[in-house]
Amino acid sequence: MSAHLQREIDVLKRMVLSLAASVEDSVWKAVKSIHQRDARLAREVIEGDPEIDQVEVRVEEECLKTLALHQPVAMDLRFIIAVLKMTNDLERIGDLAVNIAEQGEFLAAHTPIDVPFDFDRLANHTQDMLRKSLDAMINLDADTARAVCRADETADAINHEMFAQISECILQHTNWMEQLLRFRSISRYLERIADHATNIAEDAVYMVEGNIIRHGMPDSPKGDGGA
Repeated sequence: MSAHLQREIDVLKRMVLSLAASVEDSVWKAVKSIHQRDARLAREVIEGDPEIDQVEVRVEEECLKTLALHQPVAMDLRFIIAVLKMTNDLERIGDLAVNIAEQGEFLAAHTPIDVPFDFDRLANHTQDMLRKSLDAMINLDADTARAVCRADETADAINHEMFAQISECILQHTNWMEQLLRFRSISRYLERIADHATNIAEDAVYMVEGNIIRHGMPDSPKGDGGA
């Protein structure tokens, strides 16, 4: 690898780390705004989203510039391709954090209800998946990435359980309907964050091994000898 390409790769790594930290923080704040009925914290997430969008665009531009100027191969090429895909997932997670925060802002302004479902279970599971997917990306850890992929089924199952529980509660407490519908949306947003965390984990496997494991595909042979 040339010194110029190494510098470009290092710049990309720093940019992705910064973006990942911002997105993870947004999800944490959004979930906390639900727990604490904190409209101020929810508003902070909403107002911080344009900066995440801008960083995502800058990372994409840097990737395209590096591809055009240096024509990287092997693992360097895989890294840049994976970063392009990961930043898109990170930006979408940021958007979903905003969606959760918007629901949190609404709930903070309305009468609290007795939540008849395990919101913490899904929130904690999703945040754990996101954290581990980012760790796998940063540490080039394919084993952790695969564990994240397996954990997605649990996120789906919890979301389905919450949907059923909320639907039943709506029938029993029609006066809580608006708040319960908001929690149903939050559950769906968390499940989608788990999906995007899975995407990041799959791309981490590709970055490390050159194997594409999306859609339940078996590992494909490495195209470049793992270089």
